[in-house]
Amino acid sequence: MKKMHILGLVSIAIVIAALLSLLDDLSTYDSVESARKKEGKFVHLIAKLDTSKPVIYDPLKDPNYLAFTAIDSLGSSTNVVYKNAKPTDFEKSQRIVMKGSMKDDVFQCNEIVMKCPSKYKEQGDVPSKVVTTSSILKKESTQP
Repeated sequence: MKKMHILGLVSIAIVIAALLSLLDDLSTYDSVESARKKEGKFVHLIAKLDTSKPVIYDPLKDPNYLAFTAIDSLGSSTNVVYKNAKPTDFEKSQRIVMKGSMKDDVFQCNEIVMKCPSKYKEQGDVPSKVVTTSSILKKESTQP
C-alpha cells in the first residue's frame, strides 16, 4: 500500500473513534420514569418546578446546594439535587432542562438550562412603540 492510503485509513479510524467517544455524551430527552429505569446513566430531563413543594437553598449554609421537586410533562415527579448555585430567576422559569443521572430515586443534576417567560414574549405581546431603521432614516432626512 502507498503511504497516502495508510495515512487515509488511519485518519478515518481516528474520526470513527472520536465519533464513538462522543456517542456516550449524546442523549435524548427522557421522562422521569425512563430516567429511573436508566439509573446511573446520563440523561436530559425537561420538567417544570413543582411550586407546591419547597425549594431548599440556603446560601449562608451551603451556596452550592439546591434541592427541589420537578414534574415532567407526563405528570411524574422526582426530587432533584443540584450541587451548584441557584440560577437567577429559578422560580420564574416555565421549563427546566436538567442534565444528570438518577441515583437512589433522586435526580443528581449536573447542569440546568431554563426557559424564562421574561425572555420570550407571546405572539400577542407587541411593544407599544417599535423603532425601525426606516423611521430613524426618515427623521434624519426631514431634519435641516
